Amino acid sequence: MSAPERIPARRVSDRDLLTFGELNVEGQIREASNAVLVCTVTHEGREAACVYKPVRGERPLWDFPDGNLARREVAAYEVSEALGWGLVPPTVLRDGPYGEGMCQLWIDGPEENADGEGLLALVDGEEPGEGWKAIGFAEVGEGRTALLVHADDARLRRLSVLDAVINNGDRKGGHLLVDAEGHLFGIDHGVTFNAEDKLRTLLWGWAGEPLTEEATAALEALRASLGAGERLAARLGELITQAELEAVRERVAGLLKTGRHREPGGDWPAIPWPPV
Repeated sequence: MSAPERIPARRVSDRDLLTFGELNVEGQIREASNAVLVCTVTHEGREAACVYKPVRGERPLWDFPDGNLARREVAAYEVSEALGWGLVPPTVLRDGPYGEGMCQLWIDGPEENADGEGLLALVDGEEPGEGWKAIGFAEVGEGRTALLVHADDARLRRLSVLDAVINNGDRKGGHLLVDAEGHLFGIDHGVTFNAEDKLRTLLWGWAGEPLTEEATAALEALRASLGAGERLAARLGELITQAELEAVRERVAGLLKTGRHREPGGDWPAIPWPPV
């Protein structure tokens, strides 16, 4: 009689690990404006580092009175997945040691890629060099100014589209992470999805330029998934208000109508401060 076939053990998915795993707090990121706890999460033999941001550790914001920031972080992940670009680390909403909060997989990467290193730079002169896009001029001390630039990088270009869709009010250089395989992630998406235009980002280098064919196709698929009765629309309806959900639909429709990247506009500052 032959031996029974061995069935490989199922690898726990990132989402299941974050949702059902046991959270153990290891430390806190002190410089963050809200409570950010560094944890390990363990489930069915798999362990990983993660970030846990409890709702009770959030500071109230006058312009985000509806809902909490944790749910907006999860909503940003859901939209990123719907676009098919995987620009936000796996993120879930769950209960934890300090109550409900968002839990996000920790991204490890080369030390030289921390805080947008290699993706942002300050250069002398009035024009960016080859391979760079201009953001604007910045004071660098002693009355000097320098041109702030970001890389002309397809990964950043996709992220600029995501930010326009979710109305990201705080895309700084420190919110850009590159893992060991070279995959770019954006983090810190609590200040997103406001129904009013609050887009503040460093990624203005493509402002007014035509969207790529890839971006147009991704936005068309996203528009379909935001239709009434679709899974994404229902999920976002659990995380943000109906007015904010409708604003997402309008922003996607606007990008597809113009066929171009967003340009700065309105009374809201276009670039976050500090930029990194």
